[in-house]
Amino acid sequence: MRDRVERSHAPGAAARKRGAPSRRRGASGRERGASSRTPGASALERAGSSRERAARRIALGVLERLRAGQLTLVEGASVLALGSGSPRAVVHVRSPGLWPRLLSGSRGMAEAYTQGLWDSPDLVEVVRLAARNVGTLDAWRRRLAPARAAVQALRGVRVRNTRARSRSDIAAHYDLGNELFELMLDETMSYSCAYFPRAGMSLAEASTAKLELVCNALELEQQDEVLEIGSGWGGFAIHAARTRGCRVTTTTISREQYESARARAREAGVADRVKVLCEDYRDLRGRYSKLASIEMIEAVGWRDFGTFFARCSSLLSQKGKMLLQAIVIDDRAYGVEKASRSFMRTHIFPNGCLPSLDVIARCLARRTDMQAIALTDLTPHYPETLRRWRSNFEVASGRLSELGYDEPFRRLWRMYLAYCEAGFVERRIGVVQLTLGKPRSRETSPPQVAGAALAAAA
Repeated sequence: MRDRVERSHAPGAAARKRGAPSRRRGASGRERGASSRTPGASALERAGSSRERAARRIALGVLERLRAGQLTLVEGASVLALGSGSPRAVVHVRSPGLWPRLLSGSRGMAEAYTQGLWDSPDLVEVVRLAARNVGTLDAWRRRLAPARAAVQALRGVRVRNTRARSRSDIAAHYDLGNELFELMLDETMSYSCAYFPRAGMSLAEASTAKLELVCNALELEQQDEVLEIGSGWGGFAIHAARTRGCRVTTTTISREQYESARARAREAGVADRVKVLCEDYRDLRGRYSKLASIEMIEAVGWRDFGTFFARCSSLLSQKGKMLLQAIVIDDRAYGVEKASRSFMRTHIFPNGCLPSLDVIARCLARRTDMQAIALTDLTPHYPETLRRWRSNFEVASGRLSELGYDEPFRRLWRMYLAYCEAGFVERRIGVVQLTLGKPRSRETSPPQVAGAALAAAA
């Protein structure tokens, strides 16, 4: 385990163990980008190598143009406050090596944090501030999208999502060790958005409530033959078999999840109704009355979304239904994010991609005969889910260290969890449950109503 930790810290590795400031005036007349400095700033401007000093000037030039929120930079005895309003973030600069890293965007920011080049009392606020001010960058990147398309196409040819690559990418995250996830998650081992319909719920109760949403949306009954694509640690399959009495076939390409899900099904007394496979979704055969896929599509890859939906449709009977829980990105950001070398795609979920609702709608129309029946937005529930995971992770920090997950790894995952939480709070990303029906699915909701809702949401 120690070897896997140490290899993960090189930039680009997948997440394994281990003068006067310028001013801008907004429409309201309030000054934006105003800054205040404490004595000692001139000495800091001379600190570091010439490359670090040049990067610092460029980075501060950008930060002085904050359009929303306030950033307080603390460098030794010097304090520089930029912007005003909420969110308010504080960053302690530990090394001038931070500045060149910041010029690489989210990946550089996260790598610098992992290496201890900066700290903050509230990582979520730092990422929220970045998300709140990324609109200008988004517009600039969209203008460059046509030029980037050829590069993305070439990269897509070079990096095809083959079965071997899919297994490797999944192993880089989900085979980090079941102990890690057992310490972070609740006893249901649900690694997806929980559902908090009332105050005071435990994480396990909220995870179970989410599983009930899935079962109810699919109208699961004892006679159903259910397929799940993306087993996790068997939480949904076990819950569905135990509470509905149906038979569930569930598949994962993570070896550690496969072994754990089988063991958990035996311990739960449902091994006779839960069949766990270790197969790629593209190789599945048979016909099922219901299909569930909970936050698995993000690992499919942007070139294979159509293949995924076509395969799901072919596995369902003509009266079948599918429940897809997916993390989605704004369609306006999809084009530039889908093949970027971002922090998440480089260090956490290698080669992953978040679909947009518009992309999902197009894939359904072009590659399947399924129709949208219902769309439920769970986005407000993900920040609380992530806060619970972060809390569990921090409480378990000592035990994680004993297990071989070193400080750089723990900082990487601290950033990962805070990064996601901020993304959902600022709605840079969202999470939905989408119920789909085959032509003869027995649903009371008119498909065209749900289809219109999906189109409007996209």
